[in-house]
Amino acid sequence: MSLQLQAISPALGAIVSGVDLSAPLSGAERDAIEAALLRHQVLFFENQPLTPRQQRDFAARFGDLHLHPVYPTVAEQPEIIVLDTHVDNLPDNDNWHTDVTFIATPPLGAVLSARQLPDVGGDTLWSSNSAAYEALSPALRALLDGLSAEHSFIHSFPESRFKDTPQYARWQQASRDHPPVVHPVVRTHPVTGRKGLFVNEGFTTRILELAPRESDALLALLFAHAARPEFTVRWRWKENDLAFWDNRVTQHYAVADYLPQRRVMHRATILGDRPR
Repeated sequence: MSLQLQAISPALGAIVSGVDLSAPLSGAERDAIEAALLRHQVLFFENQPLTPRQQRDFAARFGDLHLHPVYPTVAEQPEIIVLDTHVDNLPDNDNWHTDVTFIATPPLGAVLSARQLPDVGGDTLWSSNSAAYEALSPALRALLDGLSAEHSFIHSFPESRFKDTPQYARWQQASRDHPPVVHPVVRTHPVTGRKGLFVNEGFTTRILELAPRESDALLALLFAHAARPEFTVRWRWKENDLAFWDNRVTQHYAVADYLPQRRVMHRATILGDRPR
């Protein structure tokens, strides 16, 4: 096995080379990639032109795959979400978010493939929730450790976005199927034991134990804190690049600076466990 890692930020991020993801992974390759993911939190694989089935098969080596309730998918491969953004389908992921925290068992991770890119722009940033948590004062960490927060599907997928579209009936069903859920504000990683923030601008609406104004102020502080540059890495996509991130301990932000050009990405999402 010739897997090689090149770290690109102290907080998180590494480029992985020496593996062909279009071929079935050996057990040793799979375990080495998982170990790298636990260490670096987001991995980047360059020049990996995968078919949707190959992308699905790679992601499925790390767990069962999630079927998103509203995003469109590849017709023959429903586990692969199509994120196709352009002037007639404006981006909705240009904020800091952790994927699918509106379910009881949010994803372990996700695998994102660059299919069509603008001439310039369309980068994605990731932030380490563990690095952000560890940089807080001991007193604030002690407060956060005892708190819980609500995560809402409709906070990130509001009715107004779908009301007059062919997807409205699907959105109505998804909103019924996904009432708000509660997760701890600080999550302990189930493998590494490392603590990290588990609130995000995309889905977190309130901290249950606090008054509304206190909750709003504390969430605003945590959202801004997690986005500090020293906790982040920025990836400039090239066609057929692939990113694999640990969704339990990261947030990400897709920069929407390329319109009116088009950006198409394919994502496979790996189910996780209940945050604790």
